[in-house]
Amino acid sequence: MIDILPQIAHNYIAQAAFWGWFTAQAIKFVWQLVRHGKFRPERLVGSGGFPSSHTSFVIATTTAIYLKNGVSDLFILSLVFSIVVMYDASGVRRQAGRQAQILNQIVEYFSKRNIPVILKDREIVLKELLGHTPVEVFGGLVLGILIAYIQYFYVYNGVI
Repeated sequence: MIDILPQIAHNYIAQAAFWGWFTAQAIKFVWQLVRHGKFRPERLVGSGGFPSSHTSFVIATTTAIYLKNGVSDLFILSLVFSIVVMYDASGVRRQAGRQAQILNQIVEYFSKRNIPVILKDREIVLKELLGHTPVEVFGGLVLGILIAYIQYFYVYNGVI
């Protein structure tokens, strides 16, 4: 197992995936700090917001596979996986975030009127920032492609 970690760390595709995710998260963190003047460290790992780190992660991986192997079976598999992730981010998870927002408003309404709300796990506030708008997903797509290309051509000089 220990022998595998250096191999992963030095793998171009794994590096592209990591930098795609990390760069998107860093952009979200800095954007939150600049736009809202709030230091929110959870933005370094949290979901939701611009750009989509899930999309950047999978698209950087898919682009890296394409740059290394061309249109291969592995590239097609990665592309299909990426499309599912992007659809989920802008569809299912976005709707779950909207439902959480409505449920939080209902709980707040009940609480203000002293109507008890009993939940088994005692977590009353649901996370609302789960999914992405199509623009946030598109931002992750562009970022993921850029990260993989920059790394391939400028870090590895097009030779892997």
